[in-house]
Amino acid sequence: MSEFDANPFADPVEINPFQDPSVTQVTNANQQGIDDFNPFTENSRLTPAASDTKVLAGQKTTPSQPAILQPTVEPSPQANATAAQLVLLRQQEELERKAAELDRKEQELKNEGYDAKRNNWPPLPSFCPVKPCFYQDFAADIPSGFQRTVKMLYYLWMFHAVTLFLNLLACLAEFIVNAKYGVDFGLAILWFLLFTPCAFLCWYRPVYKAFRSDSSFNFFFFFFVFFCQIALYVIQAVGIPNWGVSGWIAALSWIRENLAVAVVMMVVATFFTVCAVLALFLMQRVHSIFRRSGASFQRAQEEFSQGVFSNTAVRSAAASAASAAAQSTFQGN
Repeated sequence: MSEFDANPFADPVEINPFQDPSVTQVTNANQQGIDDFNPFTENSRLTPAASDTKVLAGQKTTPSQPAILQPTVEPSPQANATAAQLVLLRQQEELERKAAELDRKEQELKNEGYDAKRNNWPPLPSFCPVKPCFYQDFAADIPSGFQRTVKMLYYLWMFHAVTLFLNLLACLAEFIVNAKYGVDFGLAILWFLLFTPCAFLCWYRPVYKAFRSDSSFNFFFFFFVFFCQIALYVIQAVGIPNWGVSGWIAALSWIRENLAVAVVMMVVATFFTVCAVLALFLMQRVHSIFRRSGASFQRAQEEFSQGVFSNTAVRSAAASAASAAAQSTFQGN
């Protein structure tokens, strides 16, 4: 009944919550840390209070540094212009270096091309002071389907040269037997020295270039000159006396005077006849190839006009003639 002894109408006992032992202990500790803190000393700013040290005793602390704001400096327009100029200069140097490299490679290719197509005809020895004048390579220049035809024309030219040389010997033989045939011997020397290179330049080289580059102009030039060459072969095979040729008429006229000279001249007349027959056959063959190639006279005219106008010497001569005509016209006025 002890619990009923208390007076329920008495004032309640005032209980102070801050008098709790756990609260008072923490309050006293904080008060002590505040009392020990002096904001005007260097140590107080750098070292924490004793209570803080005790709390953070088991933790690893790292010193913190204040954040420093770096001021941003914008480049001036002059600096931007200088930097842009330096970039442009570097790019220009790079372009110039690449251009020089391309020029060097192009020059090397040109030199290699020149060396690869060095003139090789006529095949003269290296110690000879006269160097080859033409480049000739059937496998490299002529298509495989036309190489045989071009080679046959080349062999015809060599046979033509041999025939003219034999004609010279035959005329020499008749001059030795009878001195009145000295004119024939002189003309035979002239024909050999003249017609041998002219045949090479006037009909063999044009047909070689025609097959090499499919040139209509060179084809037409070949046909014109080669037709004249065939007519000349026929005249030489006939052998008109006192023309410096050993044809059939001249050979038969020597049968009664000297049989040996007649036989030699008959051999030469046979060679001229073979030349004429081979020339007719090759001309027909080249003409059939020409018709299949699609070439025409109009195309030949275009090639000729382009070749003339692209020639520097012709352009300069035309310009000089035009300026001279204009000056004379102004002076006349």
